[in-house]
Amino acid sequence: MNKNIEEIVVKTFFENRIQERVMFELFSSKKRDKALHRLNHDYKRNLREQYLIEIPEPNSCSSELANLLQKHGAGKQCYALSFNGDIDGKELPLLTALEHAVGYGFPSLIVCIPNKLAYFEAEQVYGPPPRYILKR
Repeated sequence: MNKNIEEIVVKTFFENRIQERVMFELFSSKKRDKALHRLNHDYKRNLREQYLIEIPEPNSCSSELANLLQKHGAGKQCYALSFNGDIDGKELPLLTALEHAVGYGFPSLIVCIPNKLAYFEAEQVYGPPPRYILKR
């Protein structure tokens, strides 16, 4: 886990009213799931909507999403905040992170540039889950 990156992400993309609480939860091994749960169905209350850019369907191809993010300035490496334990709290190749996050069914925030660019996939309720670029 990289606390510096996670703090930047929270201060950049989360609403001011919950930032301190989210950081407390993320940095606690017992409460980390609570912070990630905030990205489930009520993510629009917790993430800054002005930075959410919905990715139009079809949008479930990991390599196409990687290309889209790279057009917005992403590099080949990223940092993941995810319900998927295989990638959560890790720095890894962008395509690898997307392959683990896309279609997982639970939220993932793939951070390309900590204070500027991320990919967000929300919880899947019915049909494909909402997918966004977070761009500042």
